[in-house]
Amino acid sequence: MSGTSPEFAIGIDIGGTKIAAGLVDAQGRIVAAAKHQTPRHDPAAVEAAVAAVVAEVGHDAADAPVGVGAAGWMNAEGTEVLFSPHLAWRNEPLQERLERTLDRPVILTNDADAAAIAEHRFGAARGESHLVLLTLGTGIGGAIVINGELRRGRFGVAGEFGHQTIVPEGHRCACGNRGCWEQYASGNALGREGRTLVAAKSPVAYALREAVGDDPEQVTGALVTRLAAAGDPACRDLIVEMGGWLGLGLANLAAVLDPGTFVIGGGLGAASDELIATADARYRASLSGRGYRPYASVVRAQLGADAGLIGAADLARRSVRG
Repeated sequence: MSGTSPEFAIGIDIGGTKIAAGLVDAQGRIVAAAKHQTPRHDPAAVEAAVAAVVAEVGHDAADAPVGVGAAGWMNAEGTEVLFSPHLAWRNEPLQERLERTLDRPVILTNDADAAAIAEHRFGAARGESHLVLLTLGTGIGGAIVINGELRRGRFGVAGEFGHQTIVPEGHRCACGNRGCWEQYASGNALGREGRTLVAAKSPVAYALREAVGDDPEQVTGALVTRLAAAGDPACRDLIVEMGGWLGLGLANLAAVLDPGTFVIGGGLGAASDELIATADARYRASLSGRGYRPYASVVRAQLGADAGLIGAADLARRSVRG
């Protein structure tokens, strides 16, 4: 490997619990990787942790640019983190600070945007000109790619699909509104519905109740997903119900954005074929003008947890090259 090769870039994925880094080649392959715990409450410590993982994976590529994907709202210029829900960033000039710390070019982007670029370039949506990516986890994140370019909106915060109102006056959301999509189609939603069954001591939820010792507070979306995959009927019903809500939201997005492909990623999106199939069926049944217009494909993401750092690296490499 040449330290002056323009074919390599470093991708960083900053999450609430870990910072993952990888040296990535032009084909999206990770050739070196490292992880570090995220110091959530200290921005300066986060910068130091990023510097540590960059030094670990980039010692043989001294001039490789760095792409950083992080959860939060970036400004339209990609220089500041306006707000991050899991880290102590408020109007943080992260690009400038990291460039000064790392002495390398740095590209800053939202983590869902980075994942969308990775799936577009190397994953489930290769060859697709118009795609929407959804990341299903605790909530719902998203990104839009049109003709190979991210579309981030006038102020840089497009893609917050999880906060479209899908049930007026519905469940209260952490964003302050009621009835947001992610209150019905996310890991949090799945856990809430499971807790309701356990709290009611529902006889249909015997496996779930046994798994948590009849303690509703121990129920999580991940647990419901695991039991559903093992064949538990009650948990499978919750997955199917969630898939219906997911498909309804996809139909709403299709009415506005008209993509060719929906890519479903995130930890929850990767966990269940039944979820994807149910969402696809509900999307087709709910799409405006159905029967007289093409349907977008609804597919599972392919790159898993590495998508964010692969996409961030690709953005950085292509930006530096021109």
